[in-house]
Amino acid sequence: RSAQEMKHMENISSLLQGSSPGEYQRPDPKSEREAVATPREQPWEMIMDKKHFKLWRRPIEGTHLYQYRVFGSYTDVTPRQFFNVQLDTEYRKKWDSLVIKLDVIERDLATGSEVIHWVTHFPYPMYSRDYVYVRRYSVDKENNLMVLVSRAVEHPSVPEDPEYVRVRTYESQMVIRPHKTFDENGFDYLLTYSDNPQTVFPRYCVSWMVSSGMPDFLEKLHMAALKAKKMEIEVRDYMSAKPIESSGSEGKASVAAAEHKSDGTCSPAHLEYA
Repeated sequence: RSAQEMKHMENISSLLQGSSPGEYQRPDPKSEREAVATPREQPWEMIMDKKHFKLWRRPIEGTHLYQYRVFGSYTDVTPRQFFNVQLDTEYRKKWDSLVIKLDVIERDLATGSEVIHWVTHFPYPMYSRDYVYVRRYSVDKENNLMVLVSRAVEHPSVPEDPEYVRVRTYESQMVIRPHKTFDENGFDYLLTYSDNPQTVFPRYCVSWMVSSGMPDFLEKLHMAALKAKKMEIEVRDYMSAKPIESSGSEGKASVAAAEHKSDGTCSPAHLEYA
């Protein structure tokens, strides 16, 4: 399904390209929505169109929240570099100033799955949030795809800290398709994301915060990948890392802790996406 969704996004991307730099040709709204929605699902609404990415959203039934989808493309870094920067937690501590804590709590050596504890600043007047999530990645050489998925989990090593607000609902999936190969410049990516930050703000305000923070995060991620490309900083090569063959308990290893009152307005936001 990931490959099919990437194909849908590539089709809509070609429709949205202008005939000259800076020109934008928008298809009719119905065609635009159908290009990124599958049958029996709610349609996606485009809310942002930038040079390197496009952002859609759709309401999550029965909640006040949205699910978000980003389709983007870069031509100045390789898929391998972009993939590695997504996964390297130590490097992210350097380029992401909003990170308070980002640690691998447990790693399954057989599959490469990792449990991550992530604490991040949220916009004033909100408390910082913390996430405990499991992530898993794969490289599908046959279909020329790279996939990174994450979802919130409970873990006994990371009890709730009263200093932070624990986010218990979180899912993220990123699919990367090289234009040519994993080690040549150029790729498209598809990011689908949702979480419940447990704010008291209404849906429109949370949506505004996400759409405001998204361009900032993607630009920082892009610059971090460029620095890795120029060898300004060493980044672990996750594509070359081979899971250790093991089973049972031997296949796991432990590694290395109310909103403020507001007037109801939205403050400038820089939300992050793992």
